[in-house]
Amino acid sequence: MTTETQRAAAPGSPGTNARPKMRIEQATRTFGDGAVIAFENLDLTIGENESLCIVGPSGCGKTTLLRCLAGLIQPTVGRVLLDEQPVTQPSPQVVVVFQHFGLFPWKTVWENVTYGLKLRGVPRSEWEARVRPYLDLVGLTGFERMYPYQLSGGMQQRVGLARALAVEPAVLLMDEPFGALDAQTRELLQEELLRILEQHRKTMVFITHAIDEAILLGDRIAVMTARPGRIREIIDVGLPRPRQIEACRQAERFAQLHAYIWQQLRPEAAAAVR
Repeated sequence: MTTETQRAAAPGSPGTNARPKMRIEQATRTFGDGAVIAFENLDLTIGENESLCIVGPSGCGKTTLLRCLAGLIQPTVGRVLLDEQPVTQPSPQVVVVFQHFGLFPWKTVWENVTYGLKLRGVPRSEWEARVRPYLDLVGLTGFERMYPYQLSGGMQQRVGLARALAVEPAVLLMDEPFGALDAQTRELLQEELLRILEQHRKTMVFITHAIDEAILLGDRIAVMTARPGRIREIIDVGLPRPRQIEACRQAERFAQLHAYIWQQLRPEAAAAVR
């Protein structure tokens, strides 16, 4: 599989030769005065407009890595760069979408989606023009006055996605955003995200435990080891864009990648369960 995993990127993908958008250099993150090492000696480059998916066994430091990329926490050792500038705090160019939606239950869909614009000082007169296209894009038109408790889990996640897109970030960091959803809703939102990325190319880092999701969404897949997390391998997906989920799943390349990545993860995943 070595030659397969190193093959050139497919047409329509930014590939590995894209200009770097973010980099993490020789980074280690510890907790509890060094008693727990989330990840260590980690080097990773994310290309401009690249969709990079990260998979690994539970507890390998994926979410901690994402928080470092977002500037929410700092590596204990090493550094994170955005456009070759050190990341020392959250950047307005970078938005995080979490697994558990992060919506304000007392705010309507409209108020939740416009909240990021309010924080950034965007004049209220511009909100309609900024937000309306993204509400349409994720299928929330007509739901603006509803509250989160009135929405399904999938609809709530659409609100979180619209809120992230409305501030027009350069980098979208996604921490298992579909992990809490049922299988059917998850697949529908995967289709939505594929469509959004085709219309509005962005740099995206997507954390997931699901190998098939990583293959469907990613230009490349970073496979992490068990804690302390390291990058075991980075794999070019090699499936052309635009992508259709069913066509991707029927491709021989999809089956090869799924089997290969699971072969890398299975021993450590089994050890984590034990």
